[in-house]
Amino acid sequence: MRNRFDSQLDLLNQKMIEMGSMCEEIIALTAKALKTGDEKLAKKVPLLENDIDHMERDIESLCLRLLLQQQPVARDLRQISGALKMITDMERIGDQSEDISEFIKYLGDKAKDDCQYIYLMAESAIKMVSDSVEAYVKKDIALAKSAIEYDDVIDDYFIKTKKTIINLIEQKSNDGEYLLDLLMVAKYFERIGDHAVNIAEWVEFSVAGVHKGD
Repeated sequence: MRNRFDSQLDLLNQKMIEMGSMCEEIIALTAKALKTGDEKLAKKVPLLENDIDHMERDIESLCLRLLLQQQPVARDLRQISGALKMITDMERIGDQSEDISEFIKYLGDKAKDDCQYIYLMAESAIKMVSDSVEAYVKKDIALAKSAIEYDDVIDDYFIKTKKTIINLIEQKSNDGEYLLDLLMVAKYFERIGDHAVNIAEWVEFSVAGVHKGD
């Protein structure tokens, strides 16, 4: 019985890695579409977001089967409940990437010269998601803490983006709507960073049984 349960936990880890990779991919795809102004590329984002939604449901079903059909000990219970919490934030990363993709039809390739810090925010968010999922699988609290701390990098880039946009508003007063759209895109990437923090905090819970929100 325990061997079957362990194999199901291994399957859970594999699915978490796969969903994490999807999140990394959708952030990178969204950033590339923003950088190039490629609407065809932007239209791929909702398709990938749909795949993330399906993966969330698959993992949720697996977790519920493990909870209902088995009698997990405290450590296993934390791993399963932590996964359930993490996939909610992963799904929201997909949602917000799709929200960003909606702006690309209005921004076009105009944004490529004004988004340097936004691209860096995207790269930082990818790192945080990657590290958080790896920390979950390896039960590595130190790596989870490192991912949480890395959010300061995204916050710093967001501050720099706001300053850049304020300067551009002063220089290009006729571009107010475009620049506000750009600020919204930056805010979505900042929120993606917040979700990556949440994921890492649930990793800490799954390993140590302590959650910052408690």
